[in-house]
Amino acid sequence: MRAETGALERTNMGFIFAIVAIATIGGFMFGYDSGVINGTQKGLESAFDLGALGIGINVGAILVGSSVGAFMAGRMSDLIGRRGVMMLAGLLFLLSALLAGAANGSAMFIIARIIGGLGVGAASVISPVYISEVTPASIRGRLSSIQQVMIITGLTGAFVANFVLARFAGGSTASLWFDLPAWRWMFWLQGIPAAIYSLALLIIPESPRYLVAKGKEERAHAVLTRLFGTDEATRKVTEIRDSLAADHHRPKLSDLIDRATGRVRPIVWTGIGLAIFQQFVGINVVFYYGATLWEAVGFSEDYALQTNILSGVLSIGACIATMLLVDKVGRKPLLLIGSAGMAVTLATVAYAFSTAMTGANGAVVLPGSNGLIALIAANLYVIFFNLSWGPIMWVMLGEMFPNQIRGSGLAVAGFAQWIANALVSVSFPSLVVSPGLAVTYFGYAFFAALSFFFVRVMVRETKGRELEEMEG
Repeated sequence: MRAETGALERTNMGFIFAIVAIATIGGFMFGYDSGVINGTQKGLESAFDLGALGIGINVGAILVGSSVGAFMAGRMSDLIGRRGVMMLAGLLFLLSALLAGAANGSAMFIIARIIGGLGVGAASVISPVYISEVTPASIRGRLSSIQQVMIITGLTGAFVANFVLARFAGGSTASLWFDLPAWRWMFWLQGIPAAIYSLALLIIPESPRYLVAKGKEERAHAVLTRLFGTDEATRKVTEIRDSLAADHHRPKLSDLIDRATGRVRPIVWTGIGLAIFQQFVGINVVFYYGATLWEAVGFSEDYALQTNILSGVLSIGACIATMLLVDKVGRKPLLLIGSAGMAVTLATVAYAFSTAMTGANGAVVLPGSNGLIALIAANLYVIFFNLSWGPIMWVMLGEMFPNQIRGSGLAVAGFAQWIANALVSVSFPSLVVSPGLAVTYFGYAFFAALSFFFVRVMVRETKGRELEEMEG
């Protein structure tokens, strides 16, 4: 403990916090780009004459780009560096914001959202791994969890912007500045943080793990010296070099296969499982369709948008709690608590939705206090998710893979995460129609319960371990 404390005292924490702050702007953009769609669906439906399937395709377009972006980013980070990939993501965010707001048809909008998705996918996998590679092991979980705080902050920022613009204009489809509808300005606003992100990335260093893997040990030593001091830098360069393949070949996708058995490494399956379960509990139904969901059970558009903001604020609070706990309690216990809590709360939401009735005026309502029960249970579900699977999945993907396969492992796990996200998000509008909200939410509750047993069997604790100690 004294050695660890001494090492922390020699660590340039101010520089590390600055690096983390800039890297996690990518998380903010991830959240904003994902959440901005929430308040624009009426505008899209009206402007492009979309039905339920069309809305699902336009909303889900970002996920196509995200799955490709996540896979390509993992591999590209081994070729052009972690920072290089984040800089590319920033430019994609900016281009997507401009094109989505200006789209004159569904096809152009889908292309714009796919471009944004490439940035989202890249930022989602590279920001956590970059943070894990420049921070001390003893506080790595805490600092990596900031990524999820920023994702939720971005989501909440999008919800707030959507609410303010819609309220100011008189509705998301009403005209705002230059006689253009408010929903278009919801997309254009994200160009501001995208530009800030792209410029800020110019002042942070490349990951020392990447530099060693590319044979640039002097540059790696310089970065590590600035982070941890000269003595620690020398030790870490040696440890990183020793953790790479015995023949010192550059990281490649085939490293995911264990040469001794000829099979995919177990750690890869664990990463894929974590990525898929994080989505199959249905969290992005709340993030992407929150307004539509609450309107479907009788809430007004204005109140539904306010409910989104409440969910976002609660999510940020839960993520902050995770930051305080993750390096003390550990990753695995928090995942288990989250799985159990989500299973119970999702089942409660499903029960409340099963009592929905059509009122005399044709509007859908939840009888008695069931509307309040659904709202409370849904927000408790969001809290459990962001106390556990929301931040912890990204923390673990950033740190659980050995150095040699980190980029490739992230590519595969990130691709699986976004494919699962797409399956859940694109299918939701149709599932609302048949078999209905209640059955759909019972399905999400089932996967939450199943995730509990997956964690018990497959997940190994990584708290306090150096990245060079990870085994695959």
